[in-house]
Amino acid sequence: MSDLQIRVATTDDSEQIQSLLITLAHWMKDENINQWRFLLEGEDDELKQWISKGLTYIVEKDGTFIATFTLLPEAGEWDQHIWGDDLPENTVYLHRLAITPDFMRHGIGGKIMEWLSTIEKEIVRLDCVADNAKLNQFYQRNGFEFIGRTEDHCKYQKNIRNGS
Repeated sequence: MSDLQIRVATTDDSEQIQSLLITLAHWMKDENINQWRFLLEGEDDELKQWISKGLTYIVEKDGTFIATFTLLPEAGEWDQHIWGDDLPENTVYLHRLAITPDFMRHGIGGKIMEWLSTIEKEIVRLDCVADNAKLNQFYQRNGFEFIGRTEDHCKYQKNIRNGS
């Protein structure tokens, strides 16, 4: 982690975050991965709100923007849809983990997963589309437990206080 800096995003970071997410949404569409297609339809007001509330993070290496992710301190509308009434206390919800293409396959995602153990919560939860095999394997390799499926989304969680 010493070569990466993770900080809370500011509104000045909004454009580059949005640009990365749209780039990856186009890439996933081209690869027939049905994820983040809504980002191709226009402004992402939800992301703007997350940034303004200090919930979105920037990952930099030597001052260069290389990744972003959002951590919601409580279940949002989508999380409630995915997880139903199972919304334990002391849980954070990971959304829109995105790494710039030039830094993919360099272990950045794994380092971000390691960094999550430093936050003040016990459990990290996330979901991803079920047919994105590489992403599902990534979360499993990084210690996330498959909890089940809701519609076409796999649900994962990890207890970051004891690693399970």
